[in-house]
Amino acid sequence: MAADALFKPFSVKGLHLKNRIVMAPMTRSFSPGGVATEDVAQYYRRRAEGEVGLIVSEGTGVDRPASLNDPKVPRFHGEAELAAWKRVIDEVHAAGGVMAPQLWHVGAVRSREAEWTPPGPYDSPSGLSRPEKKFGEAMSDADVADAIRAFAEAAGNAKRLGFDAVELHGAHGYLIDQFFWDGTNRREDAYGSKALPGRARFAGDILRAVRQAVGPDYPVIIRISQWKQQDYDVKLAETPKALETWLGALVDAGADVLHCSQRRFWEPEFEGSDLNFAGWAKTLTGVPTITVGSVGLSGDFIAGFSGESAQPASLEELERRLDRGDFDLVAVGRALLQDPQWAVKVREGRTSELAAFERSVMATLY
Repeated sequence: MAADALFKPFSVKGLHLKNRIVMAPMTRSFSPGGVATEDVAQYYRRRAEGEVGLIVSEGTGVDRPASLNDPKVPRFHGEAELAAWKRVIDEVHAAGGVMAPQLWHVGAVRSREAEWTPPGPYDSPSGLSRPEKKFGEAMSDADVADAIRAFAEAAGNAKRLGFDAVELHGAHGYLIDQFFWDGTNRREDAYGSKALPGRARFAGDILRAVRQAVGPDYPVIIRISQWKQQDYDVKLAETPKALETWLGALVDAGADVLHCSQRRFWEPEFEGSDLNFAGWAKTLTGVPTITVGSVGLSGDFIAGFSGESAQPASLEELERRLDRGDFDLVAVGRALLQDPQWAVKVREGRTSELAAFERSVMATLY
């Protein structure tokens, strides 16, 4: 069954995909000094050779001093950094692949290395890393404007380099999501509000600036989530109506595809329906959606990255929802880290060859 639905072609705004499988963005920290290496280029090429429909890169930092909290995560600005990304996309295209960079600003998140700090002040809406947790200072109007500029400039560079689409990271408690969340956005200016659509203005202004940079026909994806790394149980939108208002603002601002992150894709978003987050997003907005969250493996990715192994899991429930039209694309994370040939094996029915995920996979660019 998986081969029937997962391997149908899909198109959006001139982006033509051979199948519905998306490589989920996953931080790898294998780019010393923020410059992607030849190993990084070959890592992505192997997924293109493995018939992934759309590759979304690991998060890449935009041009703000503290956009990243790890010196080995790649940046998407600067001459050497962009030349390295040109090498990546050329390798992916040579293997018949399609790719989007994920543009990222981590916001008020501490460094992942004890002996390293970013070369500038942390950005956040209100100087909070979580509710009531002071971390840095609130962004000034000039800081906000420059962050919007940085995302748009990176998107324009993605198109110039030959990438096929672009994704904005607006999920998981990072900068854009910190503006969405009332627990971290206490601003009283135009970028803050007691209502979620008001707190979505920062994302909306980024989307509008990105659209201006890439033109009307270039696909723009935004990744969103209800949950945060700071609090797994948070819901930005408690009802379908609230979700419709929030996501409608993003679509109106220029989002072509909503990448809807859950820890477990099979969990319903609201009582009274089995629709998941991506299912509700598509129903309410009408735009294509990507589902993600423990696809193809037992257990969620938080537990997996904490050291818990995960076994290959049935795709039957995923297939049922995809075939029903709940969402359009399926992002696969850990399973594709474990095996770049995952999509080929699924298409050919070679599921007995699929391996369990072990955290040791994170130590290499396999």
